Amino acid sequence: MPEGDSVYRVAARLHEALAGQLLTSADLRVPAHATAELAGRRVLEVAPRGKHLPTRLEGGLTLHTHLRMDGRWEVYGPGERWTGGPAWQIRAVLATDRGTAVGYRLPVVELLRTTDEQRAVGHLGPDLLGPDWDPVEAVRRLLAHPGRPVIEALLDQRNLAGIGNVYANELCFVAGVTPWTEVGQLPHPDRLVERARQMLEANKLRPGHITTGDTRPGYQHWVYGRAGRPCPRCVTPVVTGRQGAPPQDRSVFWCPYCQRGPAPEAARRSRGRSRGR
Repeated sequence: MPEGDSVYRVAARLHEALAGQLLTSADLRVPAHATAELAGRRVLEVAPRGKHLPTRLEGGLTLHTHLRMDGRWEVYGPGERWTGGPAWQIRAVLATDRGTAVGYRLPVVELLRTTDEQRAVGHLGPDLLGPDWDPVEAVRRLLAHPGRPVIEALLDQRNLAGIGNVYANELCFVAGVTPWTEVGQLPHPDRLVERARQMLEANKLRPGHITTGDTRPGYQHWVYGRAGRPCPRCVTPVVTGRQGAPPQDRSVFWCPYCQRGPAPEAARRSRGRSRGR
Protein backbone atom coordinates (compact mmCIF):
# COMPACT_ATOMS: atom_id res chain seq x y z
CA MET A 1 0.00 0.00 0.00
CA PRO A 2 1.43 3.41 -0.90
CA GLU A 3 2.74 5.67 1.83
CA GLY A 4 1.01 8.96 2.55
CA ASP A 5 3.70 10.97 0.77
CA SER A 6 3.14 8.99 -2.44
CA VAL A 7 -0.59 9.70 -2.29
CA TYR A 8 0.17 13.36 -1.62
CA ARG A 9 2.15 13.54 -4.88
CA VAL A 10 -0.63 11.79 -6.81
CA ALA A 11 -3.14 14.29 -5.44
CA ALA A 12 -0.89 17.22 -6.36
CA ARG A 13 -0.58 15.92 -9.92
CA LEU A 14 -4.32 15.41 -10.24
CA HIS A 15 -5.06 18.82 -8.74
CA GLU A 16 -2.70 20.55 -11.14
CA ALA A 17 -4.31 18.79 -14.11
CA LEU A 18 -7.98 19.04 -13.12
CA ALA A 19 -8.67 21.83 -10.64
CA GLY A 20 -10.68 24.68 -12.12
CA GLN A 21 -11.47 22.72 -15.27
CA LEU A 22 -14.84 21.65 -16.61
CA LEU A 23 -15.24 17.94 -17.16
CA THR A 24 -15.89 17.34 -20.85
CA SER A 25 -16.54 13.68 -20.12
CA ALA A 26 -16.38 11.30 -17.19
CA ASP A 27 -16.61 7.54 -17.03
CA LEU A 28 -16.79 5.61 -13.76
CA ARG A 29 -16.40 1.97 -14.67
CA VAL A 30 -17.85 0.43 -11.54
CA PRO A 31 -21.40 -0.96 -11.33
CA ALA A 32 -22.60 1.43 -8.62
CA HIS A 33 -21.78 4.56 -10.62
CA ALA A 34 -21.61 3.44 -14.25
CA THR A 35 -24.51 5.73 -15.21
CA ALA A 36 -23.33 8.80 -13.27
CA GLU A 37 -23.44 12.01 -15.32
CA LEU A 38 -20.52 14.24 -14.35
CA ALA A 39 -19.75 16.02 -17.63
CA GLY A 40 -20.20 19.78 -17.31
CA ARG A 41 -19.22 19.91 -13.65
CA ARG A 42 -16.13 21.87 -12.65
CA VAL A 43 -13.41 20.16 -10.63
CA LEU A 44 -12.88 22.21 -7.49
CA GLU A 45 -9.91 20.42 -5.93
CA VAL A 46 -8.17 17.16 -5.23
CA ALA A 47 -7.35 17.21 -1.52
CA PRO A 48 -5.68 14.08 -0.07
CA ARG A 49 -6.72 12.78 3.33
CA GLY A 50 -4.16 10.27 4.55
CA LYS A 51 -4.09 7.65 1.79
CA HIS A 52 -7.51 8.63 0.44
CA LEU A 53 -8.07 10.78 -2.66
CA PRO A 54 -11.25 12.91 -2.55
CA THR A 55 -11.84 14.81 -5.82
CA ARG A 56 -14.41 17.51 -5.13
CA LEU A 57 -16.73 18.58 -7.92
CA GLU A 58 -19.05 21.48 -8.51
CA GLY A 59 -22.57 20.80 -7.30
CA GLY A 60 -21.59 19.17 -4.01
CA LEU A 61 -20.24 15.83 -5.24
CA THR A 62 -16.99 14.07 -4.30
CA LEU A 63 -15.31 11.25 -6.17
CA HIS A 64 -13.58 9.22 -3.47
CA THR A 65 -10.83 6.85 -4.62
CA HIS A 66 -8.16 4.82 -2.85
CA LEU A 67 -5.08 3.18 -4.38
CA ARG A 68 -4.47 0.42 -1.81
CA MET A 69 -1.80 -1.93 -3.21
CA ASP A 70 -2.26 -1.78 -6.97
CA GLY A 71 -4.26 1.33 -7.83
CA ARG A 72 -2.80 4.08 -9.95
CA TRP A 73 -3.80 7.44 -11.44
CA GLU A 74 -2.17 8.68 -14.63
CA VAL A 75 -2.56 12.06 -16.34
CA TYR A 76 -2.36 12.36 -20.13
CA GLY A 77 -2.28 15.37 -22.42
CA PRO A 78 -4.74 15.85 -25.29
CA GLY A 79 -4.26 13.10 -27.87
CA GLU A 80 -1.62 11.32 -25.77
CA ARG A 81 -1.78 7.53 -25.73
CA TRP A 82 -2.93 5.93 -22.48
CA THR A 83 -0.14 3.61 -21.39
CA GLY A 84 -0.96 2.84 -17.74
CA GLY A 85 -2.42 -0.59 -18.48
CA PRO A 86 -4.99 -2.46 -20.55
CA ALA A 87 -8.43 -0.92 -20.97
CA TRP A 88 -10.10 -3.54 -18.77
CA GLN A 89 -8.10 -2.25 -15.79
CA ILE A 90 -9.49 1.28 -16.09
CA ARG A 91 -11.92 2.17 -13.31
CA ALA A 92 -12.30 5.95 -13.75
CA VAL A 93 -11.77 8.54 -16.48
CA LEU A 94 -11.99 12.30 -15.91
CA ALA A 95 -11.44 14.34 -19.08
CA THR A 96 -11.06 18.09 -19.59
CA ASP A 97 -9.97 20.22 -22.54
CA ARG A 98 -6.38 20.22 -21.36
CA GLY A 99 -5.95 16.60 -20.30
CA THR A 100 -7.38 13.34 -19.01
CA ALA A 101 -6.89 11.59 -15.66
CA VAL A 102 -7.21 7.81 -15.87
CA GLY A 103 -7.51 5.60 -12.80
CA TYR A 104 -6.20 2.04 -13.19
CA ARG A 105 -6.98 -0.89 -10.89
CA LEU A 106 -8.62 1.38 -8.32
CA PRO A 107 -10.15 -0.85 -5.62
CA VAL A 108 -12.27 2.03 -4.28
CA VAL A 109 -14.32 4.26 -6.61
CA GLU A 110 -17.14 5.93 -4.73
CA LEU A 111 -19.28 8.91 -5.68
CA LEU A 112 -20.84 10.63 -2.69
CA ARG A 113 -22.13 13.95 -1.52
CA THR A 114 -19.34 16.21 -0.33
CA THR A 115 -21.28 16.70 2.89
CA ASP A 116 -21.04 12.93 3.40
CA GLU A 117 -17.25 12.67 3.01
CA GLN A 118 -16.86 11.88 6.69
CA ARG A 119 -18.53 8.56 5.97
CA ALA A 120 -15.44 7.62 3.94
CA VAL A 121 -12.64 9.36 5.86
CA GLY A 122 -14.09 10.31 9.23
CA HIS A 123 -12.44 7.36 10.96
CA LEU A 124 -8.94 8.56 10.11
CA GLY A 125 -6.57 9.94 12.69
CA PRO A 126 -4.62 13.19 12.31
CA ASP A 127 -3.20 13.50 8.80
CA LEU A 128 0.59 13.73 8.88
CA LEU A 129 0.56 15.91 5.76
CA GLY A 130 -2.75 17.64 6.36
CA PRO A 131 -3.48 21.23 7.37
CA ASP A 132 -5.23 19.96 10.50
CA TRP A 133 -2.27 17.96 11.82
CA ASP A 134 -2.55 17.53 15.61
CA PRO A 135 0.44 15.80 17.27
CA VAL A 136 -1.19 15.72 20.71
CA GLU A 137 -4.23 13.88 19.35
CA ALA A 138 -1.97 11.55 17.36
CA VAL A 139 -0.07 10.55 20.52
CA ARG A 140 -3.33 10.10 22.43
CA ARG A 141 -4.68 7.74 19.79
CA LEU A 142 -1.40 5.86 19.50
CA LEU A 143 -1.36 5.16 23.25
CA ALA A 144 -5.07 4.34 23.54
CA HIS A 145 -4.22 0.61 23.38
CA PRO A 146 -0.83 0.40 25.15
CA GLY A 147 -0.48 -3.37 24.76
CA ARG A 148 -0.53 -3.26 20.97
CA PRO A 149 2.71 -3.86 18.98
CA VAL A 150 4.24 -0.57 17.84
CA ILE A 151 4.20 -1.48 14.16
CA GLU A 152 0.49 -2.34 14.25
CA ALA A 153 -0.33 0.91 16.03
CA LEU A 154 1.66 2.93 13.50
CA LEU A 155 -0.03 1.23 10.54
CA ASP A 156 -3.52 1.79 11.94
CA GLN A 157 -4.82 4.78 9.98
CA ARG A 158 -7.21 5.57 12.85
CA ASN A 159 -4.16 6.66 14.85
CA LEU A 160 -2.05 8.52 12.30
CA ALA A 161 -3.16 8.86 8.69
CA GLY A 162 -0.45 8.34 6.11
CA ILE A 163 2.01 5.78 7.50
CA GLY A 164 2.65 2.67 5.41
CA ASN A 165 4.94 -0.31 5.92
CA VAL A 166 8.16 1.45 4.88
CA TYR A 167 7.79 4.23 7.42
CA ALA A 168 6.44 1.93 10.13
CA ASN A 169 9.60 -0.20 9.96
CA GLU A 170 11.90 2.80 9.77
CA LEU A 171 10.20 4.51 12.70
CA CYS A 172 10.70 1.41 14.85
CA PHE A 173 14.39 1.62 14.03
CA VAL A 174 14.81 5.29 14.88
CA ALA A 175 12.90 4.68 18.13
CA GLY A 176 15.34 1.87 18.97
CA VAL A 177 12.60 -0.73 19.52
CA THR A 178 11.61 -3.90 17.71
CA PRO A 179 8.30 -3.93 15.81
CA TRP A 180 6.78 -6.20 18.50
CA THR A 181 7.43 -3.80 21.38
CA GLU A 182 4.21 -2.73 23.07
CA VAL A 183 3.34 0.82 22.16
CA GLY A 184 2.96 1.63 25.86
CA GLN A 185 6.67 0.86 26.29
CA LEU A 186 7.81 3.54 23.86
CA PRO A 187 10.24 5.81 25.71
CA HIS A 188 9.21 8.99 23.88
CA PRO A 189 6.02 8.54 21.81
CA ASP A 190 5.80 12.29 21.18
CA ARG A 191 9.23 12.24 19.55
CA LEU A 192 8.26 9.26 17.41
CA VAL A 193 5.15 11.06 16.17
CA GLU A 194 7.19 14.17 15.37
CA ARG A 195 9.75 12.04 13.53
CA ALA A 196 6.95 10.50 11.46
CA ARG A 197 5.78 13.96 10.49
CA GLN A 198 9.33 15.02 9.57
CA MET A 199 9.87 11.94 7.39
CA LEU A 200 6.72 12.41 5.34
CA GLU A 201 7.22 16.17 5.03
CA ALA A 202 10.77 15.64 3.75
CA ASN A 203 9.57 13.18 1.10
CA LYS A 204 6.22 14.57 -0.02
CA LEU A 205 7.70 16.14 -3.14
CA ARG A 206 10.25 13.42 -3.99
CA PRO A 207 10.03 9.65 -4.51
CA GLY A 208 11.91 7.03 -2.51
CA HIS A 209 10.66 7.41 1.09
CA ILE A 210 14.18 8.45 2.11
CA THR A 211 14.64 8.12 5.88
CA THR A 212 18.42 8.21 6.30
CA GLY A 213 18.99 11.50 4.49
CA ASP A 214 21.14 9.68 1.92
CA THR A 215 19.57 9.69 -1.55
CA ARG A 216 21.93 7.09 -3.06
CA PRO A 217 20.25 3.81 -4.08
CA GLY A 218 20.81 1.21 -1.38
CA TYR A 219 21.39 3.81 1.33
CA GLN A 220 17.96 5.42 1.55
CA HIS A 221 16.59 3.25 4.39
CA TRP A 222 17.88 2.12 7.75
CA VAL A 223 16.36 -1.37 7.74
CA TYR A 224 13.45 -1.61 5.29
CA GLY A 225 14.33 -3.92 2.39
CA ARG A 226 17.82 -4.54 3.80
CA ALA A 227 17.41 -8.17 4.95
CA GLY A 228 20.83 -9.79 5.33
CA ARG A 229 22.65 -6.53 4.65
CA PRO A 230 24.60 -4.69 7.37
CA CYS A 231 22.80 -2.17 9.52
CA PRO A 232 24.06 1.29 8.50
CA ARG A 233 24.63 2.15 12.14
CA CYS A 234 26.25 -0.97 13.65
CA VAL A 235 26.77 -3.35 10.64
CA THR A 236 24.82 -6.19 12.28
CA PRO A 237 22.91 -8.03 9.52
CA VAL A 238 19.33 -6.79 9.27
CA VAL A 239 16.70 -9.45 10.03
CA THR A 240 13.33 -9.88 8.35
CA GLY A 241 10.10 -11.60 9.32
CA ARG A 242 6.33 -11.35 9.03
CA GLN A 243 3.85 -9.53 11.24
CA GLY A 244 0.12 -10.18 11.33
CA ALA A 245 -2.05 -12.95 9.95
CA PRO A 246 -2.42 -13.79 6.23
CA PRO A 247 -3.55 -12.31 3.96
CA GLN A 248 -2.94 -9.03 5.81
CA ASP A 249 0.52 -9.95 7.10
CA ARG A 250 3.42 -7.68 6.22
CA SER A 251 7.18 -7.89 5.95
CA VAL A 252 9.08 -6.42 8.87
CA PHE A 253 12.77 -5.53 9.10
CA TRP A 254 14.85 -4.75 12.15
CA CYS A 255 18.39 -4.66 13.50
CA PRO A 256 18.77 -7.16 16.36
CA TYR A 257 21.49 -5.00 17.95
CA CYS A 258 20.15 -1.45 17.62
CA GLN A 259 16.51 -2.29 18.36
CA ARG A 260 15.61 -3.62 21.79
CA GLY A 261 12.48 -5.46 22.80
CA PRO A 262 10.48 -8.58 21.90
CA ALA A 263 11.38 -10.47 18.74
CA PRO A 264 10.86 -13.98 17.30
CA GLU A 265 12.93 -16.67 19.02
CA ALA A 266 15.38 -17.04 16.12
CA ALA A 267 16.15 -13.33 16.21
CA ARG A 268 16.63 -13.39 19.99
CA ARG A 269 19.17 -16.21 19.67
CA SER A 270 21.16 -14.18 17.15
CA ARG A 271 21.21 -11.01 19.22
CA GLY A 272 24.66 -10.09 20.47
CA ARG A 273 26.64 -12.52 18.32
CA SER A 274 25.84 -11.26 14.83
CA ARG A 275 27.44 -7.86 15.28
CA GLY A 276 30.70 -7.28 13.49
CA ARG A 277 32.84 -4.70 11.75
